[in-house]
Amino acid sequence: MVYDILMYLHLATVVPCVFMGAYLLFARKGGLLHRKLGAIYRVLMVITAILALFMGARVGPIFLGHFGWIHLFCFLVLWTVPTAFLAIRKGKVKSHQRKMVLLYIGAILIAGGFTFSPGRFLHELFF
Repeated sequence: MVYDILMYLHLATVVPCVFMGAYLLFARKGGLLHRKLGAIYRVLMVITAILALFMGARVGPIFLGHFGWIHLFCFLVLWTVPTAFLAIRKGKVKSHQRKMVLLYIGAILIAGGFTFSPGRFLHELFF
C-alpha cells in the first residue's frame, strides 16, 4: 500500500520531467521561461529521487534489504541537480550543460528505460 502511493507520487513527479527536460535541452537557453521551467524541473527531479529512495527494490538483486541497482540513479540526481545549479550560478555554462545532459540521459532515459523491464509496474501497464 505505501509502496503503491510512493510509486504513483514518483510517476506524478517524473513524467512531467520527461517532457520538460526534453524541452529545456532543445529550446532557447537562458531566458525567463528556461529559468522558470528549470526551477520546476529541478524541484521535481529532487522529489522524484527522494521518493524513489523510499521505494524498496522489487526486481533484481537487493542490497541492505531495500536498495537495487536502479537506486544509484537517485544519487546521480541528488548530486547532479545541485552541482548543475551551482555551475550556472557561477557562470559555468558548459559545465551546467554537461550536467543537465547527463541528468536527462542517466535519470530519465536510462533509469526510465529500466522501468519498462519485466516485473516492473510500467512493463505490466504497457505490455
